[in-house]
Amino acid sequence: MKLDKYYQEKVYAGVLGKIIGVYLGRPFEQWSHNLIMQRLGKIEYYVNKKLNKPLVVTDDDITGTFTFLRALNDYNFDFNISSEKIGQTWLNNIVENETILWWGGVGESTEHTAFINLKNGIKAPKSGSRELNGITVSEQIGAQIFIDGWPMVCPGDPQKASELAARAGRVSHDGEAIYGAQVIAALESQAFIEKDVSNLLKVAKDLIPKTSVIYRMINEIEDWCKKDEDWMLTRKKIEKTYGYNNFSGGCHMVPNHALIIMSLIYGKGDFSKSMMIVNSSGWDTDCNSGNLGCILGIMNGLEAFSDGPDWREPIKDMMYCPTANGGETITDAVNETYKIINIAKRINNEKPINPKNGARFHFEMPGSLQGWRFKDSHLNCSIYNAIGNSMYGHRSLCIDYKFNKNEEISLFTNSFFPEELKLLEGEAKKTFFSYNFLCSPIIYSGQNISSVIKGDLSNLKKISCCLFLSCYGPNDKSIIYKSKYKDILPGKFTKFNWNINVEDGCPIYEIGLLILSDKENVEGKIYLDFISINGQPKTTFKRPNHVIFNERGNIPQINPAVMWRNSWVKATDHWTERSWEKAFKIGNNFGRGMIITGSNSWNDYFIKSKLTCNLGKSFGFSARVQGLERYYALEITKFNKLRLIKMLDGMKILCEIDFKMEFNKVYEFYLSVKGNFLKGSIDNNMIIEFEDNDNPLLFGGINLVVDSGTMIAEEINVNKK
Repeated sequence: MKLDKYYQEKVYAGVLGKIIGVYLGRPFEQWSHNLIMQRLGKIEYYVNKKLNKPLVVTDDDITGTFTFLRALNDYNFDFNISSEKIGQTWLNNIVENETILWWGGVGESTEHTAFINLKNGIKAPKSGSRELNGITVSEQIGAQIFIDGWPMVCPGDPQKASELAARAGRVSHDGEAIYGAQVIAALESQAFIEKDVSNLLKVAKDLIPKTSVIYRMINEIEDWCKKDEDWMLTRKKIEKTYGYNNFSGGCHMVPNHALIIMSLIYGKGDFSKSMMIVNSSGWDTDCNSGNLGCILGIMNGLEAFSDGPDWREPIKDMMYCPTANGGETITDAVNETYKIINIAKRINNEKPINPKNGARFHFEMPGSLQGWRFKDSHLNCSIYNAIGNSMYGHRSLCIDYKFNKNEEISLFTNSFFPEELKLLEGEAKKTFFSYNFLCSPIIYSGQNISSVIKGDLSNLKKISCCLFLSCYGPNDKSIIYKSKYKDILPGKFTKFNWNINVEDGCPIYEIGLLILSDKENVEGKIYLDFISINGQPKTTFKRPNHVIFNERGNIPQINPAVMWRNSWVKATDHWTERSWEKAFKIGNNFGRGMIITGSNSWNDYFIKSKLTCNLGKSFGFSARVQGLERYYALEITKFNKLRLIKMLDGMKILCEIDFKMEFNKVYEFYLSVKGNFLKGSIDNNMIIEFEDNDNPLLFGGINLVVDSGTMIAEEINVNKK
């Protein structure tokens, strides 16, 4: 299949279908059919408000799907990627007990079991094998729910999609769970070129053993659907023959797979009808409707969402994918779509697509909002995706406004921990934070924001606009920074170029646009073409000035501000919160522990800090951090060595020199990265250098890292070369 506009929009629709399905089914996950009908009735639209739960949430279905696919980026876009390498991607991105997986315990949670196996050196696919973990553990639902990204990089090739699904699934699962994942993957791949449900199922079934439960079950469900002509009757038969009571474990794949197949058949390609059936049927609703939504999104393209209720506007493309790489947590359906498209292009030796010169927000997909919304309620204003009015692309974000003199309109999108999540309480808070929200900002002081805004040709009166940033300041209340206001003239493009300089230690959590008029009864339209984030950071990470430092022995004052700490991904046992300690005092009891911040937009920069080790095998900091197991580090070791190391599927010592390590001594560390050249020093004296010509790491954030001990820093300076 050609990787053209037709393909690209189907990928976008598949991503939307996945997240809509998850958000729809998540509030009543694992409810029975009877309970759903009693409490909610048939599920025909989002019900989160009825249950006092948030709509856009962190979820294993979403985060796992779009994280594990990073393996293809990590390993040279190889279609023949092994289970072992996909397992390495797990280890690089998963923070134990914090992200992606259901941490239900070894022998209970399939994914938790597999992760512990991986961590203990048992490589995939043995990590997920029934030989090691038993049939019950290995056949739960996870292989199926994480699978949707793989078929989207091989459209119209169900054979290849099923092979990739099997390799990915075997990191954690085995047996029938693999066959179910293969069926979903084949359905999605074939859906790029086929709409007939019977044909889709035939193609998918032919790729799994005829002796499998899944094969037999699909045939049986097809027969039931023909005879029953009523999904309620067929659901009862599924519950009796393939329901939870017929399988062991907490969430077996087979019952839930059955509901997907039934809903696909009865839905006849209609997105809203299919979502109603699969969610009203109960069991693992977010997983089931997420898989089904992806199939139907791919099958029908964006037209899948054109009939029935408005599925897209409430979510506004928003996604959260918390991993060890916290700069990738705040994302959206458009951003993830282009990651998938570009993987497919690289696999096929085609040039990647970077709309509007790589802009972070570009609105190039039809109907896309990329999380942009009004700050407050504006009854006479609206936002929508529009064709044209772009300097470098084909689409833009239209702001249709009507307001009075001196009134100010504000619209924004998130770049870090959203303020509305910070304010969650009760059941809503409990639901959202069932998976920890590890996150780093996508923009930092020292970087540059560029944008283009166009005034509609029909506008009668000028307005003025500026860009703004919201930072977490005193008591985590907002501090607003604004660019210069510029007049937006009818039919004219206006460029903005803003170098960011915010208070050290105050993470930026919103990027936005302010619209102001000095005329009465102003109405018209303007078009936001794009927002780009460029350049390297120039900032100091520290305890912010507004966070009170107490002398030891005095009665400590409570510091309500926590967001400066939350801008680091904590992947270590300890990070002291005592107000008289240094800002960064971290410890790990066994092995390497770290805290991470920064973004994949960083490439050439230096990091500098004064570090102390109380006890440990080694300590230091890293640059170009891309997770837990991909970075360059400058370290001092207890074996009296100063070394540059590269973490990439294990540790490689790039170079080392003799250096006597002393506990509780302050050392000034310096590490610069430029291209593939690394240069480190201690106390502006001991210099160590290396040129990495073997698969160099070329981008990423920073960390503090200690092995089996405790290290201390007060502040960390990062600056552009």
